[in-house]
Amino acid sequence: MIDVYSWSTPNGHKVHIALEELALDYRIHPVNIGKGDQFEAEFLRISPNNKIPAIVDRQGPGDEPFSLFESGAILIYLAEKTGRLLPRQPRGRYRTLEWLMFQMGNLGPMLGQAHHFRQYAPERIDYAINRYTNETTRLYRVLDQRLGEETFLAGPEYTIADIAVFPWIRPYERQGQDLSEHPNLKRWFDIIAQRPAVERGLGVLAAREQKSFDEEAKQVLFGERQYQRH
Repeated sequence: MIDVYSWSTPNGHKVHIALEELALDYRIHPVNIGKGDQFEAEFLRISPNNKIPAIVDRQGPGDEPFSLFESGAILIYLAEKTGRLLPRQPRGRYRTLEWLMFQMGNLGPMLGQAHHFRQYAPERIDYAINRYTNETTRLYRVLDQRLGEETFLAGPEYTIADIAVFPWIRPYERQGQDLSEHPNLKRWFDIIAQRPAVERGLGVLAAREQKSFDEEAKQVLFGERQYQRH
């Protein structure tokens, strides 16, 4: 059994989808990031960076409990635990890790900033909106070019790289993007959206998904609470 501490965000859904694709037994522990659950001592013990998701695998290495934070690390761990969604041959493995790192180091941070300045910033800053929206467009083009060469990001097989990227593309309209301008990316997006395990993974905590945050939640997520010693 894997305990999953998560919320209905792109990074949370990455792990939810992987667990469904791999048919692993898990139970969800909601971490309401708008209410400040991520700062609770119990959660910080397994996720010291106060970010979701995090997991505790009750049958980890050596058949001992094992905790892990950072969604990319969790995806690699789950894939290696099951021997699926991460090719064993070096070329396929490193191509998968390459695109996983692209999501972790580029797509997530830049799209996250686009979300923030387009929706949540307390004042409109045109420079920031333009910078991050334009960078999001550039990254979409990188994906579109790659998906014009291969069926999936790492090649002909669906992998954890695709799982990592997909939830970040879902709110494309809020990022100022039009998928019809990226036909290869749209083709890939539509294929993945139809996978039953993806639909189940997106359903996890869906009833609690927040399209917007009230002022109290914004203070928790973006205000002084974030920078206090916990």
